[in-house]
Order: sequence, then structure tokens, then C-alpha cells
Amino acid sequence: MIISTVLAAAAALSTPSAASTQDAFFRNLTALCGKRFAGKLVSSDAADAAMRSQSMLMHVRDCSATQIRIPFQVGADRSRTWVITRTEAGLRLKHDHRHEDGTEDALSQYGGDTADAGSAMRQAFPADAFSKTLFTTKGNPASVTNVWAVEVLPGEAFTYSLARQNRDFRVRFDLSKPLAE
Repeated sequence: MIISTVLAAAAALSTPSAASTQDAFFRNLTALCGKRFAGKLVSSDAADAAMRSQSMLMHVRDCSATQIRIPFQVGADRSRTWVITRTEAGLRLKHDHRHEDGTEDALSQYGGDTADAGSAMRQAFPADAFSKTLFTTKGNPASVTNVWAVEVLPGEAFTYSLARQNRDFRVRFDLSKPLAE
């Protein structure tokens, strides 16, 4: 009895908490602050064929202790920004979509919160209630099951992905070659 109690306590101490893995993940992102990286589409869904030939850039910027904004440019289209925010319960990913004049697109601010600890290198964000309502009202009910993920392999790669049934979108950025401003 005493041995099993001691073993359970030791296991609990050696298991990283959600806060510690998410803090480590946020630190990995913060280390990229101010840098730009080239990327490419690495998934093969037919829905993304037009993107395949486009240049892709991300710029990790506007970093604070609680939020990191990452504009994602596809060709000349600069309308997308990934926003990762610390919350009391974990991390949140939102998609901020803007028109050229800076006004917010009707399909914006969708995303979700982490549902588990994830890891220091990968966090997943299932669609939240706001996003599910937005997708349903905007005629895109398939998106209510979206799960986005962000992976940071320091010095190697940053990968953003979207997954749901019959949908796989992944773009990967080379972190070993930051671009000049």
C-alpha cells in the first residue's frame, strides 16, 4: 500500500503539467519573434491546388507575454494572421482575417482552445463554440469539426495544420533559414 502510494506520487511529479508544456511551447514560439520564414504547402488536398504554386511567408511578430501574432502571407494575399494567446485554461488559436483596407472579414476570429496539455513542440486547437456557430451560419458546417495544430521544432520547422474528416491542410516553414526583413 505504501509503495503504491509512493509510486503514484512520484509518477504525478514526473508528469509534466499542461501549464509547463504550454509554457515551453509558448517559449519556443517567442524565440521566433521578429523573424520571417518561407514555407510551402506539404499536404496534397485538391482543394488547395491553387495555393501549391504560391509563395508562403510567415512573420512571427507583435509578441507579448500573453499573445503572439503571426501574419501568414500566400502570394500577394496578406489577409491572414494566426493569433496565439495564453488563457487561464491553456492556449487559444484564432484566425484574424482582414480585407486590404484593414476591415475585418465576415469569416474571422475562428479557432479554438487547447483541450489537453499537448507538448512543448505541438499544440492542438479543436473548434470552439464561437467557431462552430460562425461556420454554421456562414454555410460551412463541415468546419465545425476542425482541429488546428501548430508545431514548432526549434531550429528546424514550424508547421500549421488543419484537419477534419476528408480535409488535410498543412504548411511547413523552414526555421533553419530566417529571411531578411
